[in-house]
Amino acid sequence: MTTTLARWLQAMSSFGAAALLVACASQPPASRAELPFDQAVAQATDGLMVQTQKMQSLLTRMGGKSGVVLDPMIDAGSGQQTAATQLLQERVTERLATQDSIQVVPFQRANLDKARYLLTGTMTRLAVDQPRGPMEINLALTELASGKVIAQSSAVTRDEGLDHTPLLYYRDTPVPTKDRVVEGYVRTSATPPGQKADGYYLDRLAVAPLIKDATSAYNAERYQDALAGYNAAGDSAIGEQLRVLNGIYLSSAKLGKNAEAEQAFGRLVAYGIANQQLGVKFLFNPNSTVFWSEQKISGPYPMWLREIAKASAGAKVCMDIIGHTSHTGPVAYNDTLSLQRAKFIQQRLVGEAAVLGTRTAPSGKGFRENIIGSGTDDAVDALDRRVEFKIVDCGVMQAAR
Repeated sequence: MTTTLARWLQAMSSFGAAALLVACASQPPASRAELPFDQAVAQATDGLMVQTQKMQSLLTRMGGKSGVVLDPMIDAGSGQQTAATQLLQERVTERLATQDSIQVVPFQRANLDKARYLLTGTMTRLAVDQPRGPMEINLALTELASGKVIAQSSAVTRDEGLDHTPLLYYRDTPVPTKDRVVEGYVRTSATPPGQKADGYYLDRLAVAPLIKDATSAYNAERYQDALAGYNAAGDSAIGEQLRVLNGIYLSSAKLGKNAEAEQAFGRLVAYGIANQQLGVKFLFNPNSTVFWSEQKISGPYPMWLREIAKASAGAKVCMDIIGHTSHTGPVAYNDTLSLQRAKFIQQRLVGEAAVLGTRTAPSGKGFRENIIGSGTDDAVDALDRRVEFKIVDCGVMQAAR
């Protein structure tokens, strides 16, 4: 073994621990000053680079750039990709491209085996009841070999001129996509250096490039490609995720495969029941308990209700049916409206399966549990007008009657 090679191997063997020590020691204090968006992105991105520059200098001397794969950035509250998170991702990538020691490579399965780091990022509204209040940007670099976060940085941006409209796939999804995988992504993006990234998320990372490609195809209205991608992801042992199940349902429906779409929605319902909670975006006409008048939107609702009734009756579960409204109008009015909508859904379910009359209880939360909070009553805050089905103990429900 040559002296040069021996030194290289020795450096590499001690690099992981040294890198983490450097990252922890170099992490700058997070500034809470509210900055314009581009300045906030620069602060957060440069914060990552400050923490990694010493170890990257070592890597550069030993042979070139370190590869970084970027799992698409999301809104932390909703789990959605929006126009704003897409812009964040673009700006961060552009700034990283100026670095000599790292290279962002396409988020593909093959590159997960070659790249050294995983980059994740989120935007979080700091107060949901402030529609245009400040948002926090969180970025994290995770070393793929060790599963440890080696750099994490944050910044606070003003919400000026940002577009929070969800991308097409997320606008169309009937069930919110924030499951344990997405929650793990959010936690990873805020994990301090030296600590492990979320294990549940990392264990399912291998299928994420397939989901990303399928979602990109859906957003481009290439529904056959999207369906093929989601089916491939679903066939994986780690593909049982809300993003995949939603994608199979949506793509099948767009292609006119109604039987497959209904079966896919049934799998969504079963997943929700198994995980004790199911949220569905039933949209109503403003100030009413009448479903949204546009058939393109509300046309599938009878099928959704039929599948929810069939699955919950078959599983012999009891459910709280919880209505939610957007952040417009007085509190008391929205509490009443959300309860009325929950009662309407209950009546429709009982019409499908009479046994649910004693196994369901309606309630209304108004806008107290908003996820978005914009009060815009459009695609941006559709999640705030959801109906949730929470699995509860039947004995407790019967005792409360």
